[in-house]
Amino acid sequence: MNELPKNAFRHRPDLHVATKGEFKGWRTWTRDSFETHNGPYWHRIDENGKVQCAFRVEQKHLNGMRNVHGGAFMSFADYCLFAIASSHLDSPGVTIGFSCEFLDAAREGELIECDGEITRAGGSLIFLRGTLKSGDRSLFTFSGTIKRVKRKPPTAASPATP
Repeated sequence: MNELPKNAFRHRPDLHVATKGEFKGWRTWTRDSFETHNGPYWHRIDENGKVQCAFRVEQKHLNGMRNVHGGAFMSFADYCLFAIASSHLDSPGVTIGFSCEFLDAAREGELIECDGEITRAGGSLIFLRGTLKSGDRSLFTFSGTIKRVKRKPPTAASPATP
C-alpha cells in the first residue's frame, strides 16, 4: 500500500541525495535539525516502488549499556512514518499518535532497516505501522498517525497598534 512512483519525493526542496558512501542514491531531508543531528536517517524507493528506510548504528545512537537507545529507535521510526507517507503528503504533516514496542537490542555497526506500510489514508489522517529490523531480527514495532496540516492562505498584515 506504500508503493510510490519514482518521482514521489521531488516536491521537497530540502531533499538531499547521497552521492557517495554506503547510502549513495538514498535520500534524507535536511530541514529537520533534530533528525539531521541524530541520524543520518535515509530512505529510497526500491525497484518495486516500495519505500525503504535505513540507518547505520553509530556510537552516538547508543545508551549506557552500549545498545541502541530507545529514543534513537523512536526518532528513526517517526522519520519512517513520513518517508512512507510521502506520496500522500502534498502539504506538511505532524505526528499526532505514536505507539511502539521494544523487542530486541541492536549494537554499534548494525544496519537498521524499516519494513512499513500505510494502513489507511483518509482526508486528513494517515495511519501507518512498521517494524525495525537488523537482518532477520525484529527489534522494534511501531504504529503512528500523521495529520495533514493545511496551509493557511497569507493574510494582510494587521495595522500596528501604538
